[in-house]
Amino acid sequence: MAPSFASLRAYGCAVAETHRRFSRRAGSVTTTNEEMSRVRARSGTDMARTLRWTDLVGLGIGGMVGAGVFVSTGRAARDLSGPAIIVSYAIAGLCALLSAFCYTEFAVELPVAGGAFSYLRVTFGEFAAFLTGANLVMEYVFSNAAVARSFTAYLGTAIGVETEEKWRFTISGLPNGFNKLDPLAVCVILMLTLCICYSTKDSSKLNLALTATHLSFILFIIMIGFWRGEWKNLTRPAWPAKHPGGFLPYGVGGIFKGAAAVYMSYIGYDAVSTMAEEVKSPVKDIPIGVSGSVAIVTVLYCLMAASMAMLVPYDAIDGEAPFSSAFKGSDGWGWVSNVIGVGASFGILTSILVSMLGQARYLCVIARAHVVPARLAKVHPATSTPVNASLFLGGLTAAIALFTDLNVLLNLVTIGTLFVFYMVANAVIYRRYVSVGSTNPWPTAIFLLFFSLSAIAFTLCWRFLPTGGGAFKTFILSGSAVAAAASLCVFGLCVPQAREPELWGLPLMPVVPAISIFLNVFLLGLLDRPSYIRFGLFTAFSVVFYLLYGVHASFDAEECGELSAEAQICISLAQPVVAGDGWTYKV
Repeated sequence: MAPSFASLRAYGCAVAETHRRFSRRAGSVTTTNEEMSRVRARSGTDMARTLRWTDLVGLGIGGMVGAGVFVSTGRAARDLSGPAIIVSYAIAGLCALLSAFCYTEFAVELPVAGGAFSYLRVTFGEFAAFLTGANLVMEYVFSNAAVARSFTAYLGTAIGVETEEKWRFTISGLPNGFNKLDPLAVCVILMLTLCICYSTKDSSKLNLALTATHLSFILFIIMIGFWRGEWKNLTRPAWPAKHPGGFLPYGVGGIFKGAAAVYMSYIGYDAVSTMAEEVKSPVKDIPIGVSGSVAIVTVLYCLMAASMAMLVPYDAIDGEAPFSSAFKGSDGWGWVSNVIGVGASFGILTSILVSMLGQARYLCVIARAHVVPARLAKVHPATSTPVNASLFLGGLTAAIALFTDLNVLLNLVTIGTLFVFYMVANAVIYRRYVSVGSTNPWPTAIFLLFFSLSAIAFTLCWRFLPTGGGAFKTFILSGSAVAAAASLCVFGLCVPQAREPELWGLPLMPVVPAISIFLNVFLLGLLDRPSYIRFGLFTAFSVVFYLLYGVHASFDAEECGELSAEAQICISLAQPVVAGDGWTYKV
Protein backbone atom coordinates (compact mmCIF):
# COMPACT_ATOMS: atom_id res chain seq x y z
CA MET A 1 0.00 0.00 0.00
CA ALA A 2 1.20 3.55 -0.75
CA PRO A 3 2.78 5.26 2.30
CA SER A 4 0.21 8.07 2.43
CA PHE A 5 -2.67 5.61 2.75
CA ALA A 6 -1.04 2.95 4.93
CA SER A 7 -3.02 4.05 7.99
CA LEU A 8 -5.27 6.82 9.21
CA ARG A 9 -2.33 8.48 10.95
CA ALA A 10 -0.23 8.25 7.80
CA TYR A 11 -3.01 9.88 5.81
CA GLY A 12 -3.23 12.66 8.38
CA CYS A 13 0.49 13.20 7.96
CA ALA A 14 0.05 13.38 4.19
CA VAL A 15 -2.84 15.84 4.41
CA ALA A 16 -0.76 18.10 6.65
CA GLU A 17 1.78 18.29 3.81
CA THR A 18 -0.82 18.92 1.07
CA HIS A 19 0.36 22.45 0.28
CA ARG A 20 3.95 21.32 -0.25
CA ARG A 21 3.01 18.26 -2.24
CA PHE A 22 0.68 20.36 -4.39
CA SER A 23 3.47 22.82 -5.13
CA ARG A 24 5.67 19.94 -6.33
CA ARG A 25 3.11 17.91 -8.24
CA ALA A 26 0.67 20.42 -9.75
CA GLY A 27 3.07 21.74 -12.37
CA SER A 28 5.06 18.54 -12.86
CA VAL A 29 5.28 17.55 -16.51
CA THR A 30 6.23 14.29 -18.12
CA THR A 31 8.09 13.80 -21.37
CA THR A 32 6.80 12.09 -24.47
CA ASN A 33 9.18 9.19 -23.92
CA GLU A 34 7.99 8.74 -20.34
CA GLU A 35 4.34 8.67 -21.41
CA MET A 36 5.15 6.15 -24.14
CA SER A 37 7.24 3.82 -21.97
CA ARG A 38 7.36 4.15 -18.17
CA VAL A 39 3.84 5.51 -17.69
CA ARG A 40 2.23 3.20 -20.22
CA ALA A 41 3.92 0.19 -18.61
CA ARG A 42 1.76 0.72 -15.52
CA SER A 43 -1.15 -0.82 -17.40
CA GLY A 44 0.71 -4.12 -17.69
CA THR A 45 -0.36 -5.58 -21.03
CA ASP A 46 -0.15 -3.28 -24.06
CA MET A 47 -3.32 -2.44 -25.94
CA ALA A 48 -3.41 -4.25 -29.28
CA ARG A 49 -2.64 -2.11 -32.35
CA THR A 50 -5.44 -3.28 -34.64
CA LEU A 51 -7.11 -0.11 -35.96
CA ARG A 52 -6.64 1.60 -39.34
CA TRP A 53 -7.84 4.95 -40.66
CA THR A 54 -11.09 3.39 -41.87
CA ASP A 55 -11.83 2.33 -38.30
CA LEU A 56 -11.05 5.84 -37.02
CA VAL A 57 -13.26 7.53 -39.60
CA GLY A 58 -16.08 5.14 -38.68
CA LEU A 59 -15.56 5.77 -34.97
CA GLY A 60 -15.46 9.53 -35.52
CA ILE A 61 -18.66 9.56 -37.55
CA GLY A 62 -20.35 7.15 -35.16
CA GLY A 63 -19.36 9.25 -32.17
CA MET A 64 -20.63 12.51 -33.65
CA VAL A 65 -23.75 11.61 -35.61
CA GLY A 66 -25.95 10.58 -32.70
CA ALA A 67 -29.23 11.80 -31.30
CA GLY A 68 -27.95 15.33 -30.75
CA VAL A 69 -28.43 16.48 -34.33
CA PHE A 70 -32.06 15.30 -34.29
CA VAL A 71 -32.80 17.62 -31.35
CA SER A 72 -30.37 20.54 -31.43
CA THR A 73 -31.10 21.39 -35.08
CA GLY A 74 -34.74 22.20 -34.44
CA ARG A 75 -34.19 24.35 -31.37
CA ALA A 76 -31.33 26.29 -32.91
CA ALA A 77 -33.17 26.90 -36.19
CA ARG A 78 -36.45 27.98 -34.59
CA ASP A 79 -35.09 30.18 -31.79
CA LEU A 80 -31.62 31.34 -32.83
CA SER A 81 -30.57 31.10 -36.49
CA GLY A 82 -33.60 30.58 -38.69
CA PRO A 83 -32.85 29.06 -42.11
CA ALA A 84 -29.23 30.20 -41.61
CA ILE A 85 -28.84 27.16 -39.36
CA ILE A 86 -26.97 25.80 -42.38
CA VAL A 87 -24.26 28.43 -41.88
CA SER A 88 -24.29 27.81 -38.12
CA TYR A 89 -23.40 24.16 -38.73
CA ALA A 90 -20.64 25.19 -41.13
CA ILE A 91 -19.11 27.56 -38.53
CA ALA A 92 -19.37 24.94 -35.78
CA GLY A 93 -17.78 22.44 -38.17
CA LEU A 94 -14.89 24.82 -38.89
CA CYS A 95 -14.31 25.26 -35.16
CA ALA A 96 -14.37 21.49 -34.68
CA LEU A 97 -11.98 20.97 -37.61
CA LEU A 98 -9.45 23.45 -36.21
CA SER A 99 -9.61 21.71 -32.85
CA ALA A 100 -9.23 18.38 -34.63
CA PHE A 101 -6.00 19.63 -36.23
CA CYS A 102 -4.65 20.52 -32.77
CA TYR A 103 -5.58 17.07 -31.48
CA THR A 104 -3.95 15.44 -34.50
CA GLU A 105 -0.52 17.01 -33.93
CA PHE A 106 -0.49 15.74 -30.37
CA ALA A 107 -1.93 12.32 -31.23
CA VAL A 108 0.71 11.66 -33.90
CA GLU A 109 3.57 12.71 -31.61
CA LEU A 110 2.09 11.04 -28.53
CA PRO A 111 0.03 8.01 -29.64
CA VAL A 112 -1.25 6.98 -26.21
CA ALA A 113 -4.78 6.45 -24.94
CA GLY A 114 -4.96 9.55 -22.74
CA GLY A 115 -6.13 12.06 -25.33
CA ALA A 116 -6.36 15.60 -23.92
CA PHE A 117 -5.21 14.44 -20.47
CA SER A 118 -1.86 13.24 -21.81
CA TYR A 119 -1.42 16.27 -24.07
CA LEU A 120 -1.94 18.70 -21.19
CA ARG A 121 0.18 16.64 -18.79
CA VAL A 122 3.25 16.87 -21.00
CA THR A 123 2.62 20.60 -21.55
CA PHE A 124 1.05 22.29 -18.51
CA GLY A 125 1.51 19.66 -15.82
CA GLU A 126 -0.49 17.25 -13.73
CA PHE A 127 -3.08 19.56 -12.14
CA ALA A 128 -4.31 21.20 -15.36
CA ALA A 129 -4.43 17.78 -17.01
CA PHE A 130 -6.42 16.27 -14.15
CA LEU A 131 -9.00 19.09 -14.09
CA THR A 132 -9.68 18.83 -17.81
CA GLY A 133 -9.57 15.04 -17.92
CA ALA A 134 -11.85 14.57 -14.92
CA ASN A 135 -14.37 17.06 -16.25
CA LEU A 136 -14.37 15.41 -19.66
CA VAL A 137 -14.94 11.95 -18.16
CA MET A 138 -17.91 13.27 -16.19
CA GLU A 139 -19.28 14.90 -19.35
CA TYR A 140 -19.08 11.52 -21.06
CA VAL A 141 -20.81 9.71 -18.18
CA PHE A 142 -23.71 12.13 -17.83
CA SER A 143 -24.27 12.60 -21.55
CA ASN A 144 -24.13 8.84 -22.18
CA ALA A 145 -26.71 8.27 -19.44
CA ALA A 146 -28.99 10.93 -20.93
CA VAL A 147 -28.59 9.61 -24.48
CA ALA A 148 -29.24 6.05 -23.32
CA ARG A 149 -32.54 7.16 -21.79
CA SER A 150 -33.46 8.90 -25.04
CA PHE A 151 -33.03 5.54 -26.80
CA THR A 152 -36.29 4.45 -25.17
CA ALA A 153 -38.15 7.39 -26.70
CA TYR A 154 -36.65 7.06 -30.19
CA LEU A 155 -37.26 3.32 -30.27
CA GLY A 156 -40.89 4.07 -29.49
CA THR A 157 -41.03 6.42 -32.47
CA ALA A 158 -39.54 3.69 -34.66
CA ILE A 159 -42.06 1.00 -33.71
CA GLY A 160 -45.05 3.27 -33.08
CA VAL A 161 -45.38 2.53 -29.35
CA GLU A 162 -45.50 4.96 -26.42
CA THR A 163 -42.42 3.40 -24.87
CA GLU A 164 -41.89 6.21 -22.37
CA GLU A 165 -45.17 5.27 -20.71
CA LYS A 166 -45.01 1.49 -21.12
CA TRP A 167 -41.31 0.75 -20.66
CA ARG A 168 -40.52 3.14 -17.82
CA PHE A 169 -41.65 2.47 -14.27
CA THR A 170 -42.62 5.21 -11.84
CA ILE A 171 -41.61 4.69 -8.22
CA SER A 172 -43.69 6.65 -5.75
CA GLY A 173 -41.80 8.25 -2.90
CA LEU A 174 -38.78 9.28 -4.97
CA PRO A 175 -38.41 12.94 -5.97
CA ASN A 176 -39.43 14.06 -9.43
CA GLY A 177 -36.67 13.57 -11.95
CA PHE A 178 -35.41 10.50 -10.09
CA ASN A 179 -38.57 8.41 -9.91
CA LYS A 180 -38.84 6.94 -13.42
CA LEU A 181 -36.79 3.78 -13.86
CA ASP A 182 -35.59 3.00 -17.37
CA PRO A 183 -34.37 -0.63 -17.50
CA LEU A 184 -34.00 -0.50 -21.30
CA ALA A 185 -31.38 2.26 -21.01
CA VAL A 186 -29.51 0.13 -18.46
CA CYS A 187 -29.57 -2.89 -20.79
CA VAL A 188 -28.16 -0.80 -23.64
CA ILE A 189 -25.32 0.53 -21.47
CA LEU A 190 -24.41 -2.90 -20.05
CA MET A 191 -24.43 -4.65 -23.44
CA LEU A 192 -22.17 -2.01 -24.97
CA THR A 193 -19.90 -2.17 -21.91
CA LEU A 194 -19.42 -5.90 -22.39
CA CYS A 195 -18.71 -5.31 -26.08
CA ILE A 196 -15.94 -2.76 -25.48
CA CYS A 197 -14.43 -5.00 -22.79
CA TYR A 198 -14.29 -7.96 -25.15
CA SER A 199 -12.39 -6.42 -28.07
CA THR A 200 -11.63 -2.97 -29.46
CA LYS A 201 -11.41 -4.29 -33.03
CA ASP A 202 -14.74 -6.10 -32.74
CA SER A 203 -16.24 -2.96 -31.21
CA SER A 204 -14.97 -1.05 -34.23
CA LYS A 205 -16.57 -3.59 -36.58
CA LEU A 206 -19.87 -3.28 -34.73
CA ASN A 207 -19.60 0.50 -34.92
CA LEU A 208 -18.91 0.37 -38.67
CA ALA A 209 -22.01 -1.80 -39.23
CA LEU A 210 -24.24 0.43 -37.08
CA THR A 211 -22.79 3.61 -38.58
CA ALA A 212 -23.27 2.40 -42.16
CA THR A 213 -26.89 1.58 -41.38
CA HIS A 214 -27.36 4.91 -39.63
CA LEU A 215 -25.84 6.85 -42.53
CA SER A 216 -28.23 5.18 -44.95
CA PHE A 217 -31.12 6.59 -42.92
CA ILE A 218 -29.44 10.01 -42.79
CA LEU A 219 -29.02 10.09 -46.56
CA PHE A 220 -32.66 9.00 -46.94
CA ILE A 221 -33.79 11.91 -44.73
CA ILE A 222 -31.69 14.35 -46.77
CA MET A 223 -33.06 13.12 -50.10
CA ILE A 224 -36.66 13.18 -48.92
CA GLY A 225 -36.17 16.69 -47.53
CA PHE A 226 -34.82 18.07 -50.80
CA TRP A 227 -37.53 16.23 -52.76
CA ARG A 228 -40.47 17.27 -50.60
CA GLY A 229 -39.11 20.63 -49.44
CA GLU A 230 -39.67 24.05 -50.98
CA TRP A 231 -37.00 26.69 -51.60
CA LYS A 232 -39.35 29.45 -50.46
CA ASN A 233 -39.14 28.12 -46.89
CA LEU A 234 -35.54 29.32 -46.77
CA THR A 235 -36.72 32.94 -46.75
CA ARG A 236 -40.43 32.93 -45.84
CA PRO A 237 -41.74 32.23 -42.30
CA ALA A 238 -45.05 30.48 -41.66
CA TRP A 239 -46.45 33.57 -39.92
CA PRO A 240 -44.93 36.69 -41.57
CA ALA A 241 -46.95 39.01 -39.33
CA LYS A 242 -45.33 37.61 -36.17
CA HIS A 243 -41.83 36.63 -37.25
CA PRO A 244 -39.20 38.30 -39.48
CA GLY A 245 -38.47 36.85 -42.88
CA GLY A 246 -35.34 36.33 -44.92
CA PHE A 247 -32.50 33.87 -44.70
CA LEU A 248 -31.12 35.71 -41.64
CA PRO A 249 -34.21 36.51 -39.55
CA TYR A 250 -32.10 36.85 -36.37
CA GLY A 251 -29.17 38.59 -38.01
CA VAL A 252 -25.51 37.62 -38.02
CA GLY A 253 -25.54 37.26 -34.25
CA GLY A 254 -28.14 34.53 -34.53
CA ILE A 255 -25.81 32.51 -36.74
CA PHE A 256 -23.12 32.41 -34.06
CA LYS A 257 -25.61 31.70 -31.27
CA GLY A 258 -26.88 28.82 -33.38
CA ALA A 259 -23.31 27.60 -33.90
CA ALA A 260 -22.79 27.47 -30.12
CA ALA A 261 -26.07 25.59 -29.67
CA VAL A 262 -25.36 22.94 -32.32
CA TYR A 263 -21.69 22.48 -31.43
CA MET A 264 -22.63 19.60 -29.13
CA SER A 265 -23.50 17.67 -32.29
CA TYR A 266 -19.75 17.54 -33.05
CA ILE A 267 -18.79 16.21 -29.64
CA GLY A 268 -17.37 12.73 -30.10
CA TYR A 269 -14.43 13.11 -32.47
CA ASP A 270 -12.11 13.74 -29.54
CA ALA A 271 -12.79 10.16 -28.46
CA VAL A 272 -10.97 9.06 -31.62
CA SER A 273 -7.72 10.54 -30.29
CA THR A 274 -7.95 8.22 -27.27
CA MET A 275 -7.69 5.27 -29.67
CA ALA A 276 -4.20 6.37 -30.79
CA GLU A 277 -2.53 3.67 -28.71
CA GLU A 278 -4.41 1.03 -30.71
CA VAL A 279 -3.68 2.40 -34.20
CA LYS A 280 -1.32 0.48 -36.48
CA SER A 281 0.21 3.51 -38.20
CA PRO A 282 -0.42 6.69 -36.17
CA VAL A 283 1.39 9.01 -38.60
CA LYS A 284 -0.86 8.01 -41.51
CA ASP A 285 -4.08 6.87 -39.88
CA ILE A 286 -4.70 9.52 -37.20
CA PRO A 287 -4.71 12.66 -39.43
CA ILE A 288 -7.07 10.98 -41.90
CA GLY A 289 -9.26 9.47 -39.21
CA VAL A 290 -9.74 12.55 -37.02
CA SER A 291 -9.89 15.33 -39.62
CA GLY A 292 -11.66 13.20 -42.23
CA SER A 293 -14.49 12.25 -39.90
CA VAL A 294 -15.07 15.90 -38.89
CA ALA A 295 -15.13 17.03 -42.53
CA ILE A 296 -17.60 14.30 -43.57
CA VAL A 297 -19.89 15.00 -40.62
CA THR A 298 -19.86 18.76 -41.32
CA VAL A 299 -21.11 18.14 -44.86
CA LEU A 300 -23.80 15.76 -43.60
CA TYR A 301 -24.98 18.22 -40.94
CA CYS A 302 -25.21 21.11 -43.41
CA LEU A 303 -27.24 18.95 -45.79
CA MET A 304 -29.53 17.80 -42.96
CA ALA A 305 -30.04 21.40 -41.84
CA ALA A 306 -30.83 22.48 -45.40
CA SER A 307 -33.25 19.59 -45.77
CA MET A 308 -35.14 20.55 -42.61
CA ALA A 309 -35.16 24.27 -43.46
CA MET A 310 -36.73 23.47 -46.83
CA LEU A 311 -39.33 21.13 -45.36
CA VAL A 312 -40.74 23.51 -42.74
CA PRO A 313 -40.59 27.31 -42.28
CA TYR A 314 -38.22 28.07 -39.43
CA ASP A 315 -40.92 29.45 -37.12
CA ALA A 316 -43.02 26.28 -37.49
CA ILE A 317 -40.22 23.82 -36.61
CA ASP A 318 -40.82 21.50 -33.67
CA GLY A 319 -37.94 22.12 -31.27
CA GLU A 320 -38.09 18.63 -29.71
CA ALA A 321 -38.37 16.40 -32.78
CA PRO A 322 -37.90 18.58 -35.87
CA PHE A 323 -37.37 15.88 -38.48
CA SER A 324 -40.07 13.51 -37.27
CA SER A 325 -42.70 16.23 -36.83
CA ALA A 326 -42.01 17.56 -40.32
CA PHE A 327 -43.74 14.49 -41.75
CA LYS A 328 -46.43 13.87 -39.14
CA GLY A 329 -49.81 14.81 -40.48
CA SER A 330 -48.51 14.90 -44.03
CA ASP A 331 -50.75 12.87 -46.32
CA GLY A 332 -49.11 9.56 -47.05
CA TRP A 333 -45.78 10.53 -45.48
CA GLY A 334 -46.34 9.78 -41.82
CA TRP A 335 -44.29 6.58 -42.13
CA VAL A 336 -41.14 8.67 -42.60
CA SER A 337 -41.34 9.58 -38.88
CA ASN A 338 -40.93 5.90 -38.06
CA VAL A 339 -37.93 5.67 -40.39
CA ILE A 340 -36.36 8.67 -38.69
CA GLY A 341 -36.91 6.99 -35.32
CA VAL A 342 -35.05 3.91 -36.55
CA GLY A 343 -32.15 6.01 -37.85
CA ALA A 344 -31.92 7.96 -34.61
CA SER A 345 -31.92 4.70 -32.61
CA PHE A 346 -28.90 3.44 -34.55
CA GLY A 347 -27.22 6.82 -34.08
CA ILE A 348 -27.73 6.61 -30.32
CA LEU A 349 -26.09 3.19 -30.19
CA THR A 350 -23.04 4.31 -32.17
CA SER A 351 -22.58 7.52 -30.19
CA ILE A 352 -22.77 5.66 -26.87
CA LEU A 353 -20.39 2.95 -28.11
CA VAL A 354 -17.72 5.43 -29.22
CA SER A 355 -18.14 7.60 -26.13
CA MET A 356 -17.72 4.59 -23.85
CA LEU A 357 -14.58 3.55 -25.71
CA GLY A 358 -13.18 7.05 -25.23
CA GLN A 359 -14.17 7.53 -21.60
CA ALA A 360 -12.62 4.21 -20.55
CA ARG A 361 -9.30 5.15 -22.14
CA TYR A 362 -9.31 8.59 -20.55
CA LEU A 363 -9.83 7.03 -17.13
CA CYS A 364 -7.21 4.35 -17.82
CA VAL A 365 -4.50 6.92 -18.51
CA ILE A 366 -5.58 9.18 -15.63
CA ALA A 367 -5.11 6.10 -13.43
CA ARG A 368 -1.63 5.59 -14.89
CA ALA A 369 -0.77 8.98 -13.39
CA HIS A 370 -2.01 7.62 -10.02
CA VAL A 371 -4.34 10.59 -9.45
CA VAL A 372 -7.19 8.04 -9.36
CA PRO A 373 -6.84 4.43 -8.12
CA ALA A 374 -4.13 2.68 -10.14
CA ARG A 375 -6.12 -0.54 -10.60
CA LEU A 376 -8.29 1.34 -13.12
CA ALA A 377 -5.22 1.54 -15.39
CA LYS A 378 -4.88 -2.21 -15.86
CA VAL A 379 -5.24 -3.67 -19.34
CA HIS A 380 -6.57 -7.24 -19.42
CA PRO A 381 -4.00 -9.61 -20.95
CA ALA A 382 -6.62 -11.67 -22.80
CA THR A 383 -8.64 -8.85 -24.38
CA SER A 384 -5.97 -6.09 -24.52
CA THR A 385 -8.62 -3.61 -23.34
CA PRO A 386 -8.89 -1.47 -20.16
CA VAL A 387 -11.48 -3.75 -18.59
CA ASN A 388 -11.46 -2.24 -15.09
CA ALA A 389 -12.03 1.31 -16.32
CA SER A 390 -14.69 0.14 -18.79
CA LEU A 391 -16.63 -1.83 -16.16
CA PHE A 392 -16.43 0.96 -13.57
CA LEU A 393 -17.67 3.68 -15.90
CA GLY A 394 -20.23 1.37 -17.51
CA GLY A 395 -21.70 0.54 -14.12
CA LEU A 396 -21.74 4.20 -13.07
CA THR A 397 -23.40 5.26 -16.31
CA ALA A 398 -26.00 2.49 -16.05
CA ALA A 399 -26.87 3.46 -12.46
CA ILE A 400 -27.37 7.10 -13.43
CA ALA A 401 -29.39 6.16 -16.51
CA LEU A 402 -31.67 3.92 -14.45
CA PHE A 403 -32.84 6.51 -11.93
CA THR A 404 -32.13 9.97 -13.23
CA ASP A 405 -34.30 11.70 -15.79
CA LEU A 406 -31.41 13.73 -17.12
CA ASN A 407 -33.01 16.50 -19.09
CA VAL A 408 -29.47 17.52 -19.86
CA LEU A 409 -29.49 20.89 -21.49
CA LEU A 410 -27.50 20.84 -24.70
CA ASN A 411 -25.18 23.58 -23.43
CA LEU A 412 -24.36 21.61 -20.28
CA VAL A 413 -22.75 18.93 -22.41
CA THR A 414 -21.01 21.49 -24.61
CA ILE A 415 -19.19 23.63 -22.06
CA GLY A 416 -16.77 21.03 -20.72
CA THR A 417 -15.74 19.94 -24.20
CA LEU A 418 -15.27 23.51 -25.47
CA PHE A 419 -13.06 24.19 -22.45
CA VAL A 420 -10.90 21.14 -23.20
CA PHE A 421 -10.59 22.12 -26.86
CA TYR A 422 -9.53 25.61 -25.75
CA MET A 423 -6.87 24.13 -23.47
CA VAL A 424 -5.52 21.79 -26.18
CA ALA A 425 -5.19 24.69 -28.66
CA ASN A 426 -3.20 26.65 -26.06
CA ALA A 427 -1.08 23.59 -25.37
CA VAL A 428 -0.15 23.18 -29.06
CA ILE A 429 1.23 26.72 -29.21
CA TYR A 430 3.00 26.48 -25.86
CA ARG A 431 4.64 23.18 -26.74
CA ARG A 432 5.86 24.45 -30.13
CA TYR A 433 7.39 27.64 -28.72
CA VAL A 434 8.62 26.53 -25.28
CA SER A 435 11.22 23.91 -24.51
CA VAL A 436 11.56 23.40 -20.78
CA GLY A 437 15.00 24.36 -19.55
CA SER A 438 16.22 25.93 -22.79
CA THR A 439 13.72 28.67 -23.72
CA ASN A 440 12.05 31.48 -21.79
CA PRO A 441 8.36 30.55 -21.38
CA TRP A 442 7.15 34.06 -20.51
CA PRO A 443 6.75 35.52 -24.04
CA THR A 444 4.54 32.59 -25.02
CA ALA A 445 2.59 32.63 -21.76
CA ILE A 446 1.99 36.40 -22.00
CA PHE A 447 0.84 36.08 -25.62
CA LEU A 448 -1.62 33.29 -24.77
CA LEU A 449 -2.99 35.27 -21.84
CA PHE A 450 -3.34 38.50 -23.83
CA PHE A 451 -4.90 36.72 -26.82
CA SER A 452 -7.45 34.98 -24.58
CA LEU A 453 -8.31 38.25 -22.81
CA SER A 454 -8.83 39.93 -26.19
CA ALA A 455 -11.16 37.11 -27.23
CA ILE A 456 -13.04 37.39 -23.92
CA ALA A 457 -13.43 41.17 -24.34
CA PHE A 458 -14.77 40.67 -27.88
CA THR A 459 -17.21 38.00 -26.68
CA LEU A 460 -18.51 39.98 -23.69
CA CYS A 461 -19.06 43.03 -25.87
CA TRP A 462 -20.84 40.96 -28.52
CA ARG A 463 -23.13 39.34 -25.97
CA PHE A 464 -23.94 42.03 -23.44
CA LEU A 465 -23.83 45.36 -25.24
CA PRO A 466 -27.16 46.17 -26.92
CA THR A 467 -27.60 45.34 -30.58
CA GLY A 468 -27.94 49.00 -31.41
CA GLY A 469 -24.85 49.89 -29.40
CA GLY A 470 -23.60 52.11 -32.19
CA ALA A 471 -20.09 53.49 -32.35
CA PHE A 472 -19.12 52.36 -28.84
CA LYS A 473 -19.89 48.70 -29.49
CA THR A 474 -18.18 48.86 -32.87
CA PHE A 475 -15.12 50.42 -31.25
CA ILE A 476 -14.86 47.72 -28.57
CA LEU A 477 -15.40 44.88 -31.05
CA SER A 478 -12.92 46.29 -33.54
CA GLY A 479 -10.38 47.12 -30.84
CA SER A 480 -10.53 43.62 -29.35
CA ALA A 481 -10.21 41.94 -32.76
CA VAL A 482 -7.34 44.23 -33.81
CA ALA A 483 -5.54 43.68 -30.49
CA ALA A 484 -5.82 39.90 -30.89
CA ALA A 485 -4.63 40.01 -34.51
CA ALA A 486 -1.75 42.38 -33.69
CA SER A 487 -0.54 40.24 -30.78
CA LEU A 488 -0.66 37.19 -33.06
CA CYS A 489 1.44 38.91 -35.73
CA VAL A 490 4.01 40.22 -33.24
CA PHE A 491 4.31 36.84 -31.54
CA GLY A 492 4.65 34.95 -34.83
CA LEU A 493 7.35 37.32 -36.09
CA CYS A 494 9.36 37.84 -32.89
CA VAL A 495 9.25 34.53 -31.04
CA PRO A 496 10.98 31.58 -32.75
CA GLN A 497 9.65 28.05 -32.49
CA ALA A 498 11.52 25.92 -29.98
CA ARG A 499 10.73 22.63 -31.70
CA GLU A 500 9.51 21.39 -35.05
CA PRO A 501 7.22 18.34 -35.10
CA GLU A 502 9.05 15.34 -36.50
CA LEU A 503 6.07 13.49 -37.96
CA TRP A 504 3.04 15.73 -38.54
CA GLY A 505 2.54 19.36 -37.65
CA LEU A 506 -0.14 22.01 -37.86
CA PRO A 507 0.21 24.30 -40.88
CA LEU A 508 0.36 28.09 -40.49
CA MET A 509 1.54 27.99 -36.89
CA PRO A 510 0.46 29.82 -34.73
CA VAL A 511 -2.49 31.11 -36.79
CA VAL A 512 -4.56 27.91 -36.88
CA PRO A 513 -4.55 27.14 -33.13
CA ALA A 514 -5.01 30.87 -32.36
CA ILE A 515 -8.18 30.96 -34.45
CA SER A 516 -9.32 27.82 -32.63
CA ILE A 517 -8.71 29.57 -29.28
CA PHE A 518 -10.69 32.63 -30.38
CA LEU A 519 -13.63 30.60 -31.69
CA ASN A 520 -13.76 28.37 -28.60
CA VAL A 521 -13.76 31.41 -26.30
CA PHE A 522 -16.47 33.03 -28.43
CA LEU A 523 -18.71 29.95 -28.36
CA LEU A 524 -18.11 29.51 -24.62
CA GLY A 525 -19.23 33.08 -24.08
CA LEU A 526 -22.55 32.43 -25.79
CA LEU A 527 -23.55 29.66 -23.38
CA ASP A 528 -25.99 30.23 -20.53
CA ARG A 529 -25.45 30.77 -16.81
CA PRO A 530 -26.51 27.26 -15.66
CA SER A 531 -23.75 25.84 -17.84
CA TYR A 532 -21.13 27.76 -15.91
CA ILE A 533 -22.68 26.86 -12.56
CA ARG A 534 -22.48 23.15 -13.45
CA PHE A 535 -18.96 23.56 -14.77
CA GLY A 536 -17.92 25.36 -11.61
CA LEU A 537 -19.42 22.67 -9.37
CA PHE A 538 -17.66 19.85 -11.23
CA THR A 539 -14.40 21.75 -11.24
CA ALA A 540 -14.67 22.39 -7.48
CA PHE A 541 -15.39 18.70 -6.88
CA SER A 542 -12.36 17.75 -9.00
CA VAL A 543 -10.10 20.14 -7.07
CA VAL A 544 -11.24 18.72 -3.72
CA PHE A 545 -10.70 15.15 -4.96
CA TYR A 546 -7.22 16.02 -6.20
CA LEU A 547 -6.25 17.67 -2.90
CA LEU A 548 -7.61 14.81 -0.75
CA TYR A 549 -6.46 11.88 -2.87
CA GLY A 550 -4.81 12.58 -6.22
CA VAL A 551 -1.86 14.70 -5.13
CA HIS A 552 -0.92 12.20 -2.39
CA ALA A 553 -1.22 9.10 -4.56
CA SER A 554 0.75 10.82 -7.30
CA PHE A 555 3.42 11.95 -4.83
CA ASP A 556 3.77 8.41 -3.46
CA ALA A 557 4.12 6.95 -6.95
CA GLU A 558 6.47 9.54 -8.44
CA GLU A 559 8.53 10.97 -5.59
CA CYS A 560 8.53 8.65 -2.58
CA GLY A 561 11.27 6.70 -4.29
CA GLU A 562 13.48 9.78 -3.85
CA LEU A 563 13.06 9.67 -0.04
CA SER A 564 15.13 7.55 2.25
CA ALA A 565 13.77 4.26 3.57
CA GLU A 566 13.63 5.81 7.07
CA ALA A 567 11.56 8.72 5.77
CA GLN A 568 9.04 6.39 4.09
CA ILE A 569 8.65 4.32 7.28
CA CYS A 570 8.13 7.45 9.37
CA ILE A 571 5.55 8.74 6.89
CA SER A 572 3.61 5.49 7.15
CA LEU A 573 3.81 5.68 10.97
CA ALA A 574 3.03 9.40 10.94
CA GLN A 575 6.16 10.21 12.97
CA PRO A 576 8.07 13.49 12.61
CA VAL A 577 11.08 13.17 10.32
CA VAL A 578 13.24 15.47 8.23
CA ALA A 579 13.62 13.82 4.83
CA GLY A 580 16.53 14.14 2.46
CA ASP A 581 14.85 16.93 0.55
CA GLY A 582 14.49 19.05 3.69
CA TRP A 583 10.78 18.40 4.21
CA THR A 584 9.45 17.66 7.69
CA TYR A 585 6.65 15.08 7.80
CA LYS A 586 4.42 15.15 10.83
CA VAL A 587 0.79 14.77 11.93
